[in-house]
Amino acid sequence: MMENWEEYVAEKVHYFYHEAGINCAEGTLSLLSDIFGVELEDQVYDSAVAMVGAGKYGAQCGILEGCMMFASIYAKQHGLVKKQIVPMIYNWSAKFEKEMGSIVCKGLRPYPFTPEDAPKHLCEPITVKGVGLAVKFIQEEVEPAFAN
Repeated sequence: MMENWEEYVAEKVHYFYHEAGINCAEGTLSLLSDIFGVELEDQVYDSAVAMVGAGKYGAQCGILEGCMMFASIYAKQHGLVKKQIVPMIYNWSAKFEKEMGSIVCKGLRPYPFTPEDAPKHLCEPITVKGVGLAVKFIQEEVEPAFAN
């Protein structure tokens, strides 16, 4: 696992939002891939292209979704099966909602979910915090299941 991941997350999220045009779900996948050393196929990133609040509708958070996708892939790579993974993802969703206050963009973003009123960089601190929660969730709940 990557050392100094907290600093790396903050720097990359800033880059994703201010320069690269990468959304929260794509960024979460990329960061978790880098931190845990798991190579993801381009199709995985392609599938996350509209997971920015469900196509900017303001629904389910892309940070939540990106971690769901990554944790499932990571768990499957280590031999876990659906009946083990689904409860983990349930726990992740509950943890995210408890710690972040909501699982939907409309409940997380500080302003209305429109490009004119609230540019995506307003999600920068939310994404840094959410990816931090994702890393800890994977360390505390997903990786320990590999040994079982």
